[in-house]
Order: sequence, then C-alpha cells, then structure tokens
Amino acid sequence: MSVPEPPLIVQPRSPVARLGEWWPRLRPWLLAALGLVLAGAVGFALQGLLREVRYASVMAAVSATPNIDIFAALLATAASYLALTQYDASALRYAGAKVPRSTVLLTSFVAYALSNTIGLGPLSGGAVRMRLYAAAGLEPPQIARVIGFNAAAFALGMMVFGAMGLLWGAADVAPLLHSRAWWLRVLALAMLLALAGFLWLCSRQHLLQVGLGRGRRWTLRLPTLNLALRQLLISAVELAASAAALWFLLPTNHIGLPTFIAFYAIAIAASIISHVPGGVGVFEAVMLLASGTGVPSDAMLGALLLNRGIYYVLPLLLATGTLIAYELRSGVAAPVSRMAVHLSPRLMAALTMVAGLWLLVSGVTPFTEDAREVLATLRVPLPLIEASHFLGSVAGLGLLLVARGLLHRLDAAWWAALGLSMVAALLALPKGIALNEAAFLSMLVLLLVISRKQFNRPSSLFAQRLEPEWLLALLGVVLACVWVLFFAYQEVAYSNHLWWQFELDGQAPRSLRALMGVALMALAFFLWQLMRQPAGVLSRTTPEQIARAAAIIRANPSSDGCYALIGDKQLMFSPSGRSFLMYGKQARSWVSLYGPFGDSREWADLVWQFIELANAHGGRAAFYQVRPVALPLYLDCGLQALKLGEYAHVNLPDFSLKGAKRANLRSGVNRGEREGLSFEVLPPARVAELLPQLREVSQAWLTHQRGREKGFSVGRFDEAYLQQLPVAVVWREGKVIAFANLLSTAAKQEASVDLMRYLPGAPPGTMDFLFAKVMLHLQAEGYQRFGLGMSPMAGMAERRKAPRWQQLGRLLYKYGDRFYNFRGLHSFKDKFEPEWEARYLAAPGGLAPFFVLADVAALIGGGMKGVVTK
Repeated sequence: MSVPEPPLIVQPRSPVARLGEWWPRLRPWLLAALGLVLAGAVGFALQGLLREVRYASVMAAVSATPNIDIFAALLATAASYLALTQYDASALRYAGAKVPRSTVLLTSFVAYALSNTIGLGPLSGGAVRMRLYAAAGLEPPQIARVIGFNAAAFALGMMVFGAMGLLWGAADVAPLLHSRAWWLRVLALAMLLALAGFLWLCSRQHLLQVGLGRGRRWTLRLPTLNLALRQLLISAVELAASAAALWFLLPTNHIGLPTFIAFYAIAIAASIISHVPGGVGVFEAVMLLASGTGVPSDAMLGALLLNRGIYYVLPLLLATGTLIAYELRSGVAAPVSRMAVHLSPRLMAALTMVAGLWLLVSGVTPFTEDAREVLATLRVPLPLIEASHFLGSVAGLGLLLVARGLLHRLDAAWWAALGLSMVAALLALPKGIALNEAAFLSMLVLLLVISRKQFNRPSSLFAQRLEPEWLLALLGVVLACVWVLFFAYQEVAYSNHLWWQFELDGQAPRSLRALMGVALMALAFFLWQLMRQPAGVLSRTTPEQIARAAAIIRANPSSDGCYALIGDKQLMFSPSGRSFLMYGKQARSWVSLYGPFGDSREWADLVWQFIELANAHGGRAAFYQVRPVALPLYLDCGLQALKLGEYAHVNLPDFSLKGAKRANLRSGVNRGEREGLSFEVLPPARVAELLPQLREVSQAWLTHQRGREKGFSVGRFDEAYLQQLPVAVVWREGKVIAFANLLSTAAKQEASVDLMRYLPGAPPGTMDFLFAKVMLHLQAEGYQRFGLGMSPMAGMAERRKAPRWQQLGRLLYKYGDRFYNFRGLHSFKDKFEPEWEARYLAAPGGLAPFFVLADVAALIGGGMKGVVTK
C-alpha cells in the first residue's frame, strides 16, 4: 500500500516579496512615466513662456539670422568639440592608459556627438568608449575610470562656469530666480571655495578615503594638481565655446554676457538632471526664462532652434559619416577601425530618430509663404499636397519605430528605414518645398546604403517587443506634436469644419489631419504591443530540440556545445535553425553557457535575441565562460567583460610521453600498466551494455566525495546523456574502475572530457593513466586540441594597479583553498604543459556580475543548497 504524499502547503508571500517579484517589470514603466511627467511639466512651462510668441515670428527670426553669425556658431561648435576631445586625453592620463591620439579624437567625437543628441552621456557615450578603448587594449576597469573622470570633470567645470556667471551677473539673474544678488554671490563664492579645497587636496594627497562605518571605507584616487588645473582650463574653453555657439545666434545688445553665461550653465545642468533625451525642452525653457532680461522670445526661440541643428544634429551627422568612411576604406583591419565600423548602427539609429522627429514636427507646422507661391506657380495638384503632407507624417512615425531595430542591427529595420526615408525625401518637395528636410533625408538614405553591411540580423521587424521606455517615449512625442500644433496655429479657432477643409491655404486642417493619422497609428501600435503574447515562455527542453542541437554540434569545431546534450538547459535556436545557444535561469539571471554555436554569421542576432528575451521578463542577461575572440559580440550589446580564469588545452599533434618534462606522466602510465590497467574507448552504441558498471563507479565516487550531482556547466550521470557520446574506460581484471565521457565532434578539431569518476580503491595514478591514454587516442584519431577545463581565478594580473576584480581573483586563488582547490586544480592541469586561454563573464555593469556569479553557482549546484555543500 502506497503512502499518500502530504498536501503541498503554499505559504502566503509578504507584500515585500511580491514587490520584489514585480519590481523588475514595474521599474521601466515607472521611470518612463516619470520622464513623461517631466516632459509634461516642461511643456506646461513653455506654454506660459510662449503665450505671446507666434510661430511665424520665430521662423522670421530664424530666416533673419545673418550668415556671418551662423558661420561663427559653426566655428564655436568646432572649437567646443575639439576641446571635448581633451576631456578623454586627461581621463586617459588619470587612468594611466596610453592610446593613440587618432583613437582618442575619434572616440571622443563619436561619444559626445551621440550623448549630446540623445542624452544619458555615461550610458550612450560610455558604450562608445567601452567599445573603442577596449579595442585599443584598455581593460574595462580602466575604461570605467575614464568615463567616471569625464563625468566628474564636466561637473566641476560646470560648477566653476556657473559660479563665475553668478558672481559676475548676480544683479541680473537674481530677479529671475526670485532671490537676492548678495545671496547668489555668496553661493558662487562657496562653490569656488569648494573647488579651491579640492585643488588643495589634489596637491596634498593622491587618495581620498571616507569612512562609511563598520570598518568600511570609500576610496577615491585624486588627480594630480597639474592634471586638475589642466582639466579646469579645458572645461573653461569647452563651455565657453559651446556657449558662444548659441551667443553668436542671438540678436546683439539684448542680453548681458554675465547673465547669459549664468543661465546657460543653469540650463545645461537642468537638462542633464532631467534625463530628458538631449535636454530637449528643458534647456529651451531655462533659456527662454533668461530672455526676459531683454531678448525677444521669438528671437531666443529661433536661436535655440538653429543651435539644435548646428551644435547637436550636424556633429551627429558628421560622426556617422566618419564611421561609415572607415567601412569604405580598404584594409580596415585594425581593431579600433573594426570596432568603429560596428558602432555606426548606434549613430544611424540616432539619425533616424532625428529624421522621424523632424518629419512629425514638419507635419504639424505650416510651410512658408515662399513655398506657397512656388506650389501655386507650379500648379501642384492639391491631392498631391494633401497626400504628401499626411504620408510624410506617417513616415516620421515609422522612422521612430524602426530606429530601435536599427540599434539592434535588424536587416528588416534597415529596409524599412531606407524605404521610409526615400519616400519622405520625395514627398518633402510637394508638401511644402522643404529643401532642408529633403537634403537631410537624402543624406540619411546615402548613409544607410553605405552602411548596409552592418545591418545583418535576419530577424523579423514585427517580432521585436518595444520596452516600456520606448512606448511611453512614443506617447510623449505624440503629445509634444499636439503642443506644437496648437502653438503653430494658436490664432486659428477650432471648428468641426476644419476636418473637411481642403485648399492650398488650409494648412491648419492639413496639419490636424496628419496629426490625427499619426495618433491613431501610434495608438494601434501601442495596443498591439501591450496585447501581444509574451515571447520566450520557458518550457522543458524536448528530445527533438536536443536532436536538432546535436546535429549542429556534430559539425561544430568546439566541443563545448556537447553540454547541450545533458538536457538540463534551455535551447534557443536561430530562425534558420543553423545556430543555437544554451542557457539556464536562476532568480533574475539568464545565463548563457559559452555563447552561440553554429553559423557564426547568426551569432550576433542570437546574442541580441537572448538579451531581449531576458529584458522582456525583467531579468539580466549574462554569458558565462566566453572566449576572448567572441568578446566583441557582447561589448556590442553594452555588456562588460570580467575574467573568470584560464582554460587549459593541450596541442595534440605535439603531445608525447617522451622527454624529461613528461617523466611523471610517463611514470604514471607505466605504473598503471604494471597494476594491470587497460584502456578502451567505447563508442556510443556500446555504452548501454556497461551502464550498470558505470553507475556503480559513479555512485561510489559520489559517496566517497560526500558530494551530489551538479549541473549546468558540469556533467552529471544521466543515462541518456552518456549514450550520446564516446566513453573512455579503465579496466582492471575485467571490471570498470574509472571512466570519463568524451566531448567530441565530427570536425575533429577539439575534444575534452566532462564526467570523470573512479572507484575509491583504484590504484594511485589511475586518472593520470586515463588522461594520458585519452590524449594518445585522440591524437591517433586526428584531433588537434584536448581541453582540460577551466582553472578558476588563474592568470589574474599581478600588477599593483590591476583592476579590482582581478586583484580579488588573485587573492581568492592564493588564499581560497579552504573553499575551493584553486591551486591544486591548476597544478594538476599544468603538468600536462597546456596552453592557457582566458575565459570571461559578459554581464551588465555595476553589481550585476556578483549577482550573476552567485546565480551561476546555484545553477551548477542545483540550487542555493548546492552552493554551500558538495
């Protein structure tokens, strides 16, 4: 009689636990909603500031700007970006790194052109620096110090710039801030004194330590006094040049220079704090507030519009063209050049977003009187004008939607962007003789055609899910267009008849219909995204999936893919079925083991798909034990690389038991033969008949080791798994006393062992005998390399200024034998005189790698209990 199982009791979860479960999904929505509220507040502020301003007067102010002033603004912009390159030069000196000057100039220009336009400088510009400086040979911690130095240097420069402006123009600024001039001067002096104190610290000591309680300390390495003074000078030049780029576009003798400098510093700081992309709206609102001192609001707004094009869009266009020029060069073989080419999709995505915004704003604003006369003279059919206006706006929405696909290098997104840009460029003429718009879109088409090779992911465009940030940003764009529509036509009284008014002078109805079309399509897309079935629901790996993976593994040169045959990991296949990756999930960590296998042309797409799958479920994607040659795949996606240790492999064509260096190994083989040991490699078809003996050896080994079966990156005794691969056995007196299954493929490039077990009573040196015989067997079969596995924490840098992660790894390797036999494992493998290859963890930055490693340990150990037990 069977005993019934006790009922499963589900303990109620606390509100904190439920919040912890839902927070990863809610966080993007909450942050995006906060940005939307901020944008709404900015729009409300602009509405009050522009109450008396008319759209026509703003366009007139833009047209009236002298060419000499525009040329001066261009020169000031060039000077500003040239000074920005010196930020990186100082940061590299602070990080103790040497990089060719050409690499510094390219990296800095591309990083600032991207971050100035889309905002989030440490993330967008930081990703560019991580890619290009890593290609130049810098370690990730060094690059992190470069990024941190740039952010701190900019903040200090802004503090000095703003303090000087307040000190100089406090009398003009105080009324606008509803404060007293003397209080602002005291604040400015306090900021300058704080800076003087910082410089004094730089001259006195190299490290700044702050106690955090309980024996913890926060340590900051200070720059030298010369470097700090040099950087302050660079910041002064850069900020002065960027301010001058706007100053030259303003009418003369309307605003005092001190007042302008103070408000410019405040506007830049406010736009950075708001985290609105590019500070759009926030920067303009502060500067319009400053215009109350004498500059007409229409002139200020016109200057701000021109400044957006000159200081932000033009450098982005030049940076994109510069990177694409690398692709056109013959012999782009240098690592930095290759990485530069791979960055062009980021810039193309940013340019496509700019084009989409331009088309949407153009659709809700009237064309000029000159354009009206040209259209009337040429007798352009009214239906063509109406259709081009409507379709141009729809194309703008489409460009915004495909920009994300360009960021992820989808070929479908490339085709969509190319088609939409070409159509919009052709429609720009009949919809209002928009020559500048047509020129920009034509340039975008040209850059897309030239950069075609970079968009090689064959994924479907409609298979992508937009994150909450993108959806709410799209909603913010539509609302902003509504505000622009009412601003441009504030003198037109609304009436139901406007919807049905079709005439050349009916510009408000035309814009109203275009905006309604965009809003309805955006709403339909928004609802479709929300109501779609979530992708990537986890399910058990099926035998059919394992068989598909096995077919790919057999043709693959790497034996690491054989771990997919265990069946304890999920499998993700490419759309063609020629590639796959295996992964496990623990807590919020989605961890791919070794990365993709199969057709290397599909690897980038698989990596992106896996990251998107993890993000869609509120998780963090990571790649465990990846090889150095594959690191660009993960750096492209914004992940960071941390060294895990070194993998040992023996060059089989050169392997021999002869010579003094192999004396110990040769002695072990001879001893085993004297003990009556014999060696045999069983083909998969013969493994089944010996499974009872293999199970007996395995169970005895586990009992002796007081251990339990592992998983994920370690094999386990599984009958189905063992019968798919050859098994090497050691016989004694007709009985199996040791065995190891061989991970090998039909390519015969690389082989390794996974499950290695022996009877406790086996003669000493049995495993040496087994390993030596395996390598000789594989050598005779024509294999090129034999993998001995990874030695964790081995090969960490021993320099005093080595990255902190490697310093920690070196300490664990040296003193951590109590927890893991680091040195013993390395010594065992080293006696085979292998070649060592670094292995890495690719994971998000911050504290994420530590959480990932803890979750990997749980995956290997079969849960958190397995982490603390054998």
